[in-house]
Amino acid sequence: MMGLVFIDVVWMHDALHEASLTECAQEIMLAIIALLFFHRAWRSPVKRPIAVLVGGFFGCMLIRELDFLFDLLSHGSWFWFALALALACTAIALRNPRGIVFGLARFMTHPGWGMMSAGMLTILVFSRLFGIHQLWENLMLDSYIRTVKNMAEEGSELLGYSLCMLATVRYLWPCKHP
Repeated sequence: MMGLVFIDVVWMHDALHEASLTECAQEIMLAIIALLFFHRAWRSPVKRPIAVLVGGFFGCMLIRELDFLFDLLSHGSWFWFALALALACTAIALRNPRGIVFGLARFMTHPGWGMMSAGMLTILVFSRLFGIHQLWENLMLDSYIRTVKNMAEEGSELLGYSLCMLATVRYLWPCKHP
């Protein structure tokens, strides 16, 4: 994954923006995660409540990552698309409230949960704190270069999305031990 950041910075000349390889990889991973959970929701009635909620969560994250496209419609319109997806997924999951609790308990006790949690914390907390503009300005002083901050922030997000995708595969297709 870090090879993508390297290509963006070195070969693409500091091209860490919405159309960079790093950003595209993040969006592809989010789409894969959401689609895999939606596929499981469709194929497995037992896992449907939790799978549709998790798929919806990552679908909303994808919509947020693609805000630059939604801004072509109207600035901030991503919010309404994400809200519609969240409400639809919640409505589907609430058809079986007990299934939500049971599914969440199974999901959180699965060995892949630790990796999923680490990935989500990396994306939602660490990368945001690590990407604080003032931190990098004070650290680099007069040598501040925004691309360095962007590389660190986007690279840590990419790590988080990678962990979430690996956790998704581990959860949805558990290894069978002989």
